[in-house]
Amino acid sequence: DGGAGAQREARGRARHHRPPLFEGKTSFGMSVFNLSNAIMGSGILGLAYAMANTGIVLFLFLLTAVALLSSYSIHLLLKSSGIVGIRAYEQLGYRAFGTPGKLAAAIAITLQNIGAMSSYLYIVKSEVPLVIQTFLNLEEKTADWYLNGNYLVILVSVTVILPLALMKQLGYLGYASGFSLSCMVFFLISVIYKKFQIPCPLPDQGGNGTAGLNYTAASSGGFFTLNSQTAYTIPIMAFAFVCHPEVLPIYTELKDPSKKKMQCISNISIAVMYLMYFLAALFGYLTFYGRVESELLHTYSRVDPFDVLILCVRVAVLTAVTLTVPIVLFPVRRAIQQMLFHGKNFSWIRHVAIAVVLLTFINLLVIFAPSILGIFGMIGATSAPCLIFIFPAIFYIRIMPKDKEPLRSTPKILAACFALLGVLFMIMSLSFIIIDWATGGGRSGGSH
Repeated sequence: DGGAGAQREARGRARHHRPPLFEGKTSFGMSVFNLSNAIMGSGILGLAYAMANTGIVLFLFLLTAVALLSSYSIHLLLKSSGIVGIRAYEQLGYRAFGTPGKLAAAIAITLQNIGAMSSYLYIVKSEVPLVIQTFLNLEEKTADWYLNGNYLVILVSVTVILPLALMKQLGYLGYASGFSLSCMVFFLISVIYKKFQIPCPLPDQGGNGTAGLNYTAASSGGFFTLNSQTAYTIPIMAFAFVCHPEVLPIYTELKDPSKKKMQCISNISIAVMYLMYFLAALFGYLTFYGRVESELLHTYSRVDPFDVLILCVRVAVLTAVTLTVPIVLFPVRRAIQQMLFHGKNFSWIRHVAIAVVLLTFINLLVIFAPSILGIFGMIGATSAPCLIFIFPAIFYIRIMPKDKEPLRSTPKILAACFALLGVLFMIMSLSFIIIDWATGGGRSGGSH
């Protein structure tokens, strides 16, 4: 095999010596910020609720599993992209399965990230009016336009998100990401601080406190809880580490890129987020136990609507969420360009138009789609397993040449199991959610 090996070597060298089409400028630290920010979404607000429905032990187990699986899946993506020298999710799909592969990847990315963006903007819509109301010190909500979430969400989209989304490269968003992450750290510290400040059984606003006491005692015993809402928690948690569409663009813009360096960035980002997620969920849960709502911040405002700390936290979370939208918009825009305008040169008109159309569409969704949990659950159950489990695995199996790794080799068998896990996961979550909807349980947790 010496001759063939030497030829392969020469081919490999030739491939490495082709001048790169794009010089990456983003430093290691900025890349960690960007990726962490892509991971950390509004998932963090739903996690305390998830913990209330799984119990602490099961939650830790699930979170660890999802984090490790995400890391492995990034490893598969980087390995595949290293072989073909392509750094775009859709193009990997194209190399593996031709146009259907490309379309499947592009559609999954679009759905996933539109889901993410709509849930972020939903938070803006439901939180900004409350913040302004608190600032103006109003007891009741008035009918003024500046307290109307629908107007405010459009305002934020036009003034903050759109200008950031029009940038040409992700690299400059690193500063926004760093800021947005520090906002989340502030959120975390406040949640921990509040745990020691709020009395544990919440005094009931109306009636006597005994019902509350019994309720808390009953639910706090559970390190292990299973109920109809547990069905939602699994997709919410899978949703918690999806950053796969952003991994390759960030890899492209990395200074002196290497597979090892990128994997390192991914692992650091996932580890940091894992810690933040766990702490936020734990302390949020320990503050309210069974009373946690699917959106943690609402639970605090029920205790004291005019709390200054929670007001600051709200503003911080809103900032973080708003600044994440442009980062999530990048892969969608690229996916759309790959689908509809493939092979055409960069044009500012198209670049701007796609961003505007996307933001308009998502704003309409957010203004007319009521419940955040339903959006989360459905999208988490369909596109997340594809992006995390199924695509990286099958692309890898197809792209990795058979002479290097035959179909029965350990890495390929592992990848196949991984894809299977994704399919199982999808079927399970979807059937859970459908059963839950059929029995009418789904509305209870999700509609504020």
